[in-house]
Amino acid sequence: MDVTLFLLQTLNGIQHGLLLFLVASGLTIIFGIMGVINLAHGSFYMIGAYLALSLTQWTGSLFGAVLLGIPIAILLGLAIERLFIVHLYDRDHLQQVLLTFGLILIFNELQSIVWGDDPHSVPKPAMLAGSVPVTETLSYSTYRLFLSVVCLVVAGCLYLVIHRTRLGMRMRAGAYNAEMVRSLGIDTRRLFAVVFAIGVSLTALAGIIAAPDRSLYPGIGEQVLIISFVVVVIGGIGSVKGAFVGAILIGLADVYGQAYLHDFRGFASAAVYALMAAVLLWRPTGLFGRR
Repeated sequence: MDVTLFLLQTLNGIQHGLLLFLVASGLTIIFGIMGVINLAHGSFYMIGAYLALSLTQWTGSLFGAVLLGIPIAILLGLAIERLFIVHLYDRDHLQQVLLTFGLILIFNELQSIVWGDDPHSVPKPAMLAGSVPVTETLSYSTYRLFLSVVCLVVAGCLYLVIHRTRLGMRMRAGAYNAEMVRSLGIDTRRLFAVVFAIGVSLTALAGIIAAPDRSLYPGIGEQVLIISFVVVVIGGIGSVKGAFVGAILIGLADVYGQAYLHDFRGFASAAVYALMAAVLLWRPTGLFGRR
């Protein structure tokens, strides 16, 4: 085995996992605190990616797209929560699945109307378009290193918000016992709206910063949604720490599977699901999930 190539694949796996964490963290806090199964969560990743396309063309800068895209995602999250999600809090999971699946169809149709069905690409910032030499013959993308740093910074900020702020205290209490929080006089509807907006903005940010590194095409959100659910199940539903660990494990399993199992048909794509099955056999609630 080529050690240098293995190192590059490890970096790719960690970068992929960190990006998945941004999506899965939003998914797990929405379900863990609000109790809502949001199948439309991947659509917000798609919206973020296509916002990057339009806002980069308008501002001429990916950083401008990030600065404008995050407030747009927050407003979108608040609007979706107020118009649709608010009606699901006291209903069963089947109705949550049906409504959020309907949102997927709506968002996909809007994407087709606004941006069309052709694949698109977003240019990388000029300062990040190069690569960092690893050996005399191999190098690693500067933009992918930038992605990893951004995801780590966001993960650190999310940790501080959850564990060092009053909002985070209410979020943790709401995840543990929402009825108790409500009985203490805290407006849980407002708390839920903020949590949903945070989850949407994290996912949209993942789509914005991932756009220059990946192609944009219809249905991109559904693929991200499936793998994000795997991350949440492995890490434990409602656990942000579990989402982080699970995302790294899935990122490495996915990249290693594609790199080293490509000669075995079907095994490469099944690596992440085999990892999920192994974890659930060992810990049915996930790595950090509550019983």
